[in-house]
Amino acid sequence: MVIFNADKKFERFEDVTPELLIKEGVKLLLCDLDNTLRLHSEKEPADELQDWVEDCKKANVKIVIISNNGRKKMMQKFCKPIGVDCVWWAKKPMSKKLTEAMIKYDFSPEETVMLGDKWSTDVLAAKFAKVRAWKVDHRRNIV
Repeated sequence: MVIFNADKKFERFEDVTPELLIKEGVKLLLCDLDNTLRLHSEKEPADELQDWVEDCKKANVKIVIISNNGRKKMMQKFCKPIGVDCVWWAKKPMSKKLTEAMIKYDFSPEETVMLGDKWSTDVLAAKFAKVRAWKVDHRRNIV
């Protein structure tokens, strides 16, 4: 069934380059946090995440983290240093918070992508919101 298929698949978030975002017409990138942009155990943004966010901003792509994590203070503490807005307790696969983000930042579904690691939450939420779903492999320590 097509609703369970991501529109694009990547090994890691860093493979979603600013050049690709521009080519695909992406202006709003909604990102899952845990195991997509960071390991669940990481308390602070890794250098590669900070660099990636800066590169995306230079390409005029707005990044908003949309997470099912319910810890508001932790989310804000993590997102503030990299200068991205965050939505906690999103209740994905429900699409309400994705739709609200598009309205708040004034982007259309055609300009929006949801990037996440789980088909059961991130991909389905994207499909329900009628935005493209891009999936990355579950983030893990690489030694």
